Amino acid sequence: MPYNPALLTRLIEAIAATIDTNADEITALDQAIGDGDHVINLQRGIHALMAQREELSQLDWATAWQKIGMTLMSTIGGASGSLFGTLFVAMSKAAPDHAINQYTFAAIFTAGVEAVKQRGKADAGEKTMLDVLIPVATYLQSATMVDFPELLATVPAVAIKGMESTREMIATKGRASYLEKRSLGHIDAGAKTSQLMICAIVDVLTQQ
Repeated sequence: MPYNPALLTRLIEAIAATIDTNADEITALDQAIGDGDHVINLQRGIHALMAQREELSQLDWATAWQKIGMTLMSTIGGASGSLFGTLFVAMSKAAPDHAINQYTFAAIFTAGVEAVKQRGKADAGEKTMLDVLIPVATYLQSATMVDFPELLATVPAVAIKGMESTREMIATKGRASYLEKRSLGHIDAGAKTSQLMICAIVDVLTQQ
């Protein structure tokens, strides 16, 4: 995708807005099977990015992703900070020297998701953010010949389906894993925030 400094600013603002708008719902999800602090920790990292958004908008994609990743690691803290940070740092390392487009982005995002899998020692089906990230990465890789508008129209449904799928999963990672079968019937908060952020990004790109 051609680099547009204003685009990154709008993406960060859209992500901040959707997480703030849905904070109560996310907290309720997290309180049901987790620590209840997922959204607070995530907002800390997003607010740090909001403060940096003008600086970030002057960077190329790879450098911006690197800085975003390091910022999230240092401000969110805990498992979420490590995982979200790893996603962006790995994407930065996978970014090519030439222009990024929907074809190269599929490989870049997949590299980021693979790094998250390794860092979290997790995979799809374990009631985590990966139940959203993996299906989206798989779809992006399979849809490299799909027109960009059609791609954008489909991604939200993939993310939402992944998020909803966590309701019928037994958690095997994090605090929720202690509940075992009692984690059934609840959506994972990390999957929900991942879905919300992906949908917010798509909304911005659709308006381009």
